[in-house]
Amino acid sequence: MLRLECLRSVYSELENCLVVTIMGATAAELHSLGHRPNFFYLQHAMGLVSSTGLGLALALPNQRIVVFDGDGSLLMNLGSLSTMARYQPKNLVHVVFDNESLLSVGGFPTATSTGADLEGIARASGIPKALTVRTVEDFRSAMKQVLDERQLTTIVAKVEATGPSGYVTDLSLVENRFQFRRYIQTLK
Repeated sequence: MLRLECLRSVYSELENCLVVTIMGATAAELHSLGHRPNFFYLQHAMGLVSSTGLGLALALPNQRIVVFDGDGSLLMNLGSLSTMARYQPKNLVHVVFDNESLLSVGGFPTATSTGADLEGIARASGIPKALTVRTVEDFRSAMKQVLDERQLTTIVAKVEATGPSGYVTDLSLVENRFQFRRYIQTLK
């Protein structure tokens, strides 16, 4: 399954969520579907998107937060799973696109390529709902369900190790920070 197809399948559901993505392919692919002021493309902070999403979820408990993470990024900061589990924000959906590689920085294999089980690690860390999906239909169904629920959830989406030909967008990343902040201020 392709990450871009997963993102496309839930794009309309993200309109009223705060969305934070990891760097590289995920950010470029989400941006290619159409930028929204509620999207924050976290650049130059590999491993920290789950922590950023947790902070937003705790600070804005009435706002649905969706984090689009990657296996390489999450593996750099596995402690974020136990921290999320400790605080149990009911408004946080943590999606991990697992392509078994560090695609955006050269395609080196990650530990999931040799058997590391991110769903199992999330469960063992105390995440109340963790699941793995392997088709776009299952991804879309899982996302629709968890967006309607109020429960901390990690969805591991097994995707192909392919991405866009480039990661440059026409959106200034500095401006994206300010735009996202201004959007959050309208929520209060």
